[in-house]
Amino acid sequence: MKKKSNNYAYIDGANLHRGIAGFGWKLDYRRFRVWLSEKYGVSHAYIFIGLIAKYSDLYKYLQECGYTIVFKEVVYDSDGKPKGNCDADLVLQVARDTYENKFDSAMLVSSDGDYASLIKFLQEKNKLKAILSPSIPQKCSILLKRTNAPITYLNGVKNKISLKNKEKAPIKDEP
Repeated sequence: MKKKSNNYAYIDGANLHRGIAGFGWKLDYRRFRVWLSEKYGVSHAYIFIGLIAKYSDLYKYLQECGYTIVFKEVVYDSDGKPKGNCDADLVLQVARDTYENKFDSAMLVSSDGDYASLIKFLQEKNKLKAILSPSIPQKCSILLKRTNAPITYLNGVKNKISLKNKEKAPIKDEP
């Protein structure tokens, strides 16, 4: 009997959203969660995201799709853009889960070079499955590439994870 995989995905929500938006298509979070499970044996998927009240319907939808949401209070920059700064929370969660031996392998969903040290840590522990980059190869951080970790570019699997025209994920609460 085949042992069920126990792999965890750690998703930088803002990086995922920005990367996919740059391609001009929308991610179907439900299909993405199923794909993570079927392709990589992901049993638990964390998504780290800034908490903005008007997106409560989106957060509920993400939970219904099977994600564990880790919220971070947002601050606003000088242009009024929200900033969640979830990187440290994601790294701490991975470290905690690694030391508590909660997963077999980890997936990082991000193109951010700030996670290069985390990738090296996971490699040293033999706990890295792959990086899933929401950016094109030219925009995925050179720091991540230098780790020689396997990287899958999400635009290459668009047909499996994109939102079809007839479907629509909730964006925000209606007034």
